[in-house]
Amino acid sequence: MIWPILSLPDPVLREVCAPVLVFSADLRSLAGDMLDTMYDAPGRGLAAPQIGVRRRVFVMDTDWKDGAPNPMVFVNPEIVGRSGALKTFEEGCLSIPGRKVMVERPAEVTLRWYDLDGTMQKQWFDGFPAACVQHELDHLDGRLCIDYPVPE
Repeated sequence: MIWPILSLPDPVLREVCAPVLVFSADLRSLAGDMLDTMYDAPGRGLAAPQIGVRRRVFVMDTDWKDGAPNPMVFVNPEIVGRSGALKTFEEGCLSIPGRKVMVERPAEVTLRWYDLDGTMQKQWFDGFPAACVQHELDHLDGRLCIDYPVPE
């Protein structure tokens, strides 16, 4: 199912999301719908609050526009490591249509999350995927890419 994507100034986009406590068929269905919605938009990432669901879930596929799809689902994600090096990317957001901003973030991050079976995962990301996981994780904390200072 394709869900409508919320746009600014919807207040849900500024809320901190609650952790997922139950790994169920409903969570799998939500993740599938989020991926369908992301691909339809078309985007490379989508966080649950962007469709009005206040839970700590996001989906991402940074490969599908340039090659084979590689859908990923992140439940209760947290950054557990960051590089000292910074990198600036031009970021767009499905909830802020038509606007791109330059955002400086750690160039590399290590993310820990749960998959849809409730199994803990951990992975290092760099380059655009690192920016994408940070962007989507920000959504779960009510932060948007427009909240960052413009890099010099």
